Amino acid sequence: MTMITVEVVLETYDAVDFTAWPITEPSGDRLLTLSGRMPPADVGTAMAVLFSYNGISVTHATDLTEARLERHLAEAEGLIAPGGLRFRDTGTGVSISPGCCFGLENWRDWWDVVRGQETWLGHDPTPHVTHAGHVIRLRQHEEDPAFIELAPGELASLLTTAQQDLAGFLGLAGRWAATTIPALADRLVPALDQYFKIS
Repeated sequence: MTMITVEVVLETYDAVDFTAWPITEPSGDRLLTLSGRMPPADVGTAMAVLFSYNGISVTHATDLTEARLERHLAEAEGLIAPGGLRFRDTGTGVSISPGCCFGLENWRDWWDVVRGQETWLGHDPTPHVTHAGHVIRLRQHEEDPAFIELAPGELASLLTTAQQDLAGFLGLAGRWAATTIPALADRLVPALDQYFKIS
């Protein structure tokens, strides 16, 4: 039976050669799925990406202090992350991966698609949305013949699932931070929640 699924994914290229805390080996597609079911090393990988991608250098976990994070947040006006939402059709095997420059911090823009709006979803790959009557068609590229088709209500339900997965990840991040970077634990989770618009 065909089923459309969604995953919250993070690109892991920025975790290469990271040694400040344990991380996992990258998958072949370099995408890490975020949820409340991740092992600690996967959470560590996600955190390595977040710190590296945002230019917060860290050689040892003890290098990180609340003051350093606050200074970065003030200067950069937030946190961003490479990745986003990946949609799959289990029946056809079609997969739509997030586009470049439309990071995890933009995931709520998919609600504009539910409301029938055209929205930019990144490039290279360039996810393309077409509203055809009462259905939404998602293509990895505008010219691709393969697509995922779903109703606005289905997409809304998938976005709710994505938010639940992000909330689950946020809980794990709090537990991970309490043991790995305790000096930052109290500030890190609210920052992740705020800048990735989780709750």
